[in-house]
Amino acid sequence: MEAKKSQEADLEKRKGSLRWLGILAAMSFVLVAFEWKTFDRTVADLGEYEGDLLEDEIVPMSIQQPPPPPPPPPQESTVLEIVEDDEEIEEELEMDDMEVDEDTEIEIIEEVEEEFVEEEIFTIVEDMPTFPGGEKAMFEYLSKNTKYPTLAKESGIQGVVYVTFVVEKDGSVSDVKVLRGIGGGCDEEAVRVVKSMPKWAPGKQRGKPVKVQYNLPYRFVLQ
Repeated sequence: MEAKKSQEADLEKRKGSLRWLGILAAMSFVLVAFEWKTFDRTVADLGEYEGDLLEDEIVPMSIQQPPPPPPPPPQESTVLEIVEDDEEIEEELEMDDMEVDEDTEIEIIEEVEEEFVEEEIFTIVEDMPTFPGGEKAMFEYLSKNTKYPTLAKESGIQGVVYVTFVVEKDGSVSDVKVLRGIGGGCDEEAVRVVKSMPKWAPGKQRGKPVKVQYNLPYRFVLQ
C-alpha cells in the first residue's frame, strides 16, 4: 500500500519561503556581528595591589664637607672730598694773555748740560811733588813705620815692591797701587805705609798745583 504524505508536511511547497528565511537569518547574523561592541575591562575590575609599600631609604652622608672659607676682610674705601662750586680756590694760576700769529717769534731756550771734564794727571811737571823734609826724610819715614811681615821673615822673602800713587793738588796721597810685588805680605805692608804718609808739597805746572802720579821703589831687606 503506498503511504501518502500530508500536504502540510510537504516541504517542496515551502522551499522558497525557507530559502528567504535562511537569507534573512544570515544577513541578521552579519549585521549583529558588525554592531557588536567590545568593552575593555577597567583597572577596578583587576582588583587592588595589596603588596607592601617600600619607603625610600635615606642614606646619611659619611663624608663631611669642609667649612666654607672665611669672607675676605673689607677693603678700605677711599673717601672723596667733594668741593662745592661756590667755594673759592685760594691759589689761582695767572696766565698772561698772548696772541700768537704767523709773525710771532717763539724763543726756545735749550738747557746746556755741563760736561764733566776729568782733571789731567801728570807724570812729569815743572815742579815735582816732594815729601816733607825731602827724599831722605821719606825713606826714614818708611823705615820707621814698616813692620816686616812674619811670613816674609819665615820664608826669607826680601826685595823691592814698586808702588804707584797720585799726589793730589792739596798734597794728599790717593789711588795707591802695587805695580810689581814680591809677596809674603810685603805688598800689602807697602800699600799701608804709603797711605799713612803725611801730605806732600803738591806738584805745580805753570805755577798752579796739579795732580801728579808718583812711582816709589819700596825696599824690604832682612837684617
